[in-house]
Amino acid sequence: MQLTNAEEEIMQILWKLKEGLVRDIREEFPDPKPARNTVSTIVRILEKKGHVAHKTFGNVHVYYPLIKKEDYSKSQLFGVMKKYFDNSFPAMASFFAREKDLTIGQLEELMEETRKELKKENRTTNK
Repeated sequence: MQLTNAEEEIMQILWKLKEGLVRDIREEFPDPKPARNTVSTIVRILEKKGHVAHKTFGNVHVYYPLIKKEDYSKSQLFGVMKKYFDNSFPAMASFFAREKDLTIGQLEELMEETRKELKKENRTTNK
């Protein structure tokens, strides 16, 4: 599910907008905005890859994402973990803790947030 930087930029915009015309997508870019044809080409590439679809109204195409941002994010993070951290979450987490120079308090806060998320997950899967 690897996307180029340009494709990922378009997907980020579509996830934000939920759906939009090429014009709408282009308007979300900062100045200088990419050419309309560039945005249109990338959207069509994303459509061919199965990440985007469109609804047709006359001669107008309204594009919308087929993949969820959460699913894409998850695949990217697990890919990084596998590729760079020997598929070890603790190795990846400790790397980021070191790189971000987290304090003990921040690490404890992270642990508490993780516990809360796991408890929420256990509640939804046990129903």
